[in-house]
Amino acid sequence: MSSSKHNQDVRALALSVLQPGFAGTEAPDWILRAIGAGLSSVVLFTRNIASPQQVARLTAQLRAENPSLIIAIDEEAGDVTRLESATGSTRPGNFALGAVDDVELTECVARDLGRQLHAAGVSLDYAPSVDVNSNPDNPVIGVRSFGIETAVVSRHAGAWVRGLQSAGVAACAKHFPGHGDVAVDSHHGLPSYEADLDRIAEQALPPFRAALDAGVRAVMSGHLLVPAYDPDLPATLSRRILVELLRKELGFDGLIVTDAIEMGAVTNLYGIGGATVKAVLAGADAVCVGGESAEESTTRLLADALVDAVRSGELPEERLVEAAERVREFADWSVRLGSAVPVDPVSGDIGYVAARRAIRLSGPADDVLPLTAAPHVVELVPSTNLAIAKETPWGVAVPLRERLPGTTFVRVHPQELAERAALLQEYALAPAAGRPIVVVVRDAARHAWMGRALADLTVARPDAIVVEMGLPGACAPGALHIFTHGATAASGVAAAEVLAGAR
Repeated sequence: MSSSKHNQDVRALALSVLQPGFAGTEAPDWILRAIGAGLSSVVLFTRNIASPQQVARLTAQLRAENPSLIIAIDEEAGDVTRLESATGSTRPGNFALGAVDDVELTECVARDLGRQLHAAGVSLDYAPSVDVNSNPDNPVIGVRSFGIETAVVSRHAGAWVRGLQSAGVAACAKHFPGHGDVAVDSHHGLPSYEADLDRIAEQALPPFRAALDAGVRAVMSGHLLVPAYDPDLPATLSRRILVELLRKELGFDGLIVTDAIEMGAVTNLYGIGGATVKAVLAGADAVCVGGESAEESTTRLLADALVDAVRSGELPEERLVEAAERVREFADWSVRLGSAVPVDPVSGDIGYVAARRAIRLSGPADDVLPLTAAPHVVELVPSTNLAIAKETPWGVAVPLRERLPGTTFVRVHPQELAERAALLQEYALAPAAGRPIVVVVRDAARHAWMGRALADLTVARPDAIVVEMGLPGACAPGALHIFTHGATAASGVAAAEVLAGAR
């Protein structure tokens, strides 16, 4: 074989293990050229989505270049949503499903989502998160988890995988070996999971085993340090974790895909090219890139890094061949999975049913509900992690105003409170004089400023109704609390129905 032909083959192998994102609602020329040159996967984000019909046209355009192309999406059907980022998800998300704890309901919700994704031409969903959110200060998982108990997460991990894949779309269990017991956001820094081997086996691994038992064929690695297994390298870059633990101990023979390789937890250490090479060397088969780096230049840089690593001997060519073969096997399997299920884009009402069932009340509900007068709603707005699209709406005020005309509301951000001490009095308490007040929070126990503001408001108005749309925390004495277990559009509607007596 000539050296030029060999170089071309190695470059095709390098392209085949990348899963890049791109900008635009139509496929750019560079993506189409890359598919022709060996690219086997792409991933869709919010910027690629305008409507279900447009996504179906986009995926058809992409598959015209390669009918077996893996088209992935990061759609958790909860607070992290791509299909419904402009409106908020019509499904309640994992934590709410775990709170209901009905595995048949979870399977139905995932199947409903799968039908929508299948009709849009998506073949792989980077979901579900099967992390056990055992650390209440976790800034990146939270309500993306099915719960704080391993058994609950395991039950629903399996149900979600079964439901999604029964609709013809491949699931992906993440973030291996478990991202729930950390206090650092891996988008920015390197979290560390400090548990010993026995604790990891007891707490974090069972949901992954459940997902494997349910037939999951893709697992996403987490960008976190797990010193009990590898004190030096994050899981995504650790052969001890990806091969010795996931492949050999858990017996997984499917596709290992990395979390977004441009995230700070790995690029801060090795750069994006170095992290890509180390991930494949460690046992990853596919490298997700493009949540934040959607340019042709980034895909070229990563392909070049892999080719150069093969040439230098840093990355054995047989490891790259093995990774590319796993990608091909997964692509062929996902095509069979999708072709076995007819396209049925009709979405049911199951998301709203699930959101209503997830509502929990604490406090004097009978004395307070339903509201008999239009309230003033105060929504305390935290900054969210990068997995949650900034434009995705959330809250209770808008759906409540539809049900109780005359409802007014204000949204309060931490920087505004820091700059104006009288802001709560002017914009929250004064407009609520003589009428009900509803205070909406999101992870109040995790945000000190929000906890203080909530305490000030409930002291001034002991009759305030508190709606917590994140992880449930301690209740203010005497106040009625409504817990939605997530901040999706469906959860906001469910809370508004409770307030207005419309259910």
